[in-house]
Parts: sequence; C-alpha cells; structure tokens
Amino acid sequence: MIDFEKSSVFRLSPCDPRDIAPSVAPIIIAGEEIVLCFKGARDFVVFTNKRLIAVNVQGITGKKRDFTSLPYSRIQAFSIETAGTFDLDAELDLWFSGLGNVRLEFKGRADIRQIGHLIGSYVL
Repeated sequence: MIDFEKSSVFRLSPCDPRDIAPSVAPIIIAGEEIVLCFKGARDFVVFTNKRLIAVNVQGITGKKRDFTSLPYSRIQAFSIETAGTFDLDAELDLWFSGLGNVRLEFKGRADIRQIGHLIGSYVL
C-alpha cells in the first residue's frame, strides 16, 4: 500500500486520460470510467466514476507498480483547500473508513473545485 504520509510524492498536475488509461486498464471493472487524471514525477492518480486509484511507480525501470484502490463508498469526509497568492498548491484531504486520512497535493493548474465537486457527487 502507498504511504500517504509522504505527500510530496503526490504533487500532481492534470494529465490526459489517454496517457494513463493503458496503465490502469487491467484493473478497471465493467461500467467504470476514467473521469480525471493527475500525474506527479512518476506516480499518478486516477479518479473514476467508482473510486480513486493511486499508482506508485517503483524501481529504476518503473515496471513495478503499486495500485491502491480507494472506493468513494468508504469516504467519511473530505476537504479541499484552494491555492493562494503565495501557496500555489491546492490540497484534497479524504478520510476513509478503516484507512484514515489521505492527502493529495495539486500544483496550481489543477482545478481543485472541480475535484471537490466530483468527490461530492459520488459521496453525498
């Protein structure tokens, strides 16, 4: 499982879902669709219509990958923090039943309100 305490791993920027889709296709279930994708230096996060998939790329070659599936149905609460004048990163905090807090940091170009709306539409 990914260590979500190391938030620097998840400094994410928006990316094209077509670039990420082949990597997560083997674990996507029937009826599940990719909605949003964000990429860090090597790791990436995929928001589908059913869950959040966090992918930790490991090793020198990057062939080894850890896929962590976080279903929206297990979210108990969430919080978004928009970017400011000096703090250009936005943050998403999710509290999962049985897991605890997961924090994702997004670089300035990410629309954190859109992400909050997406999470709210599946959780509330």
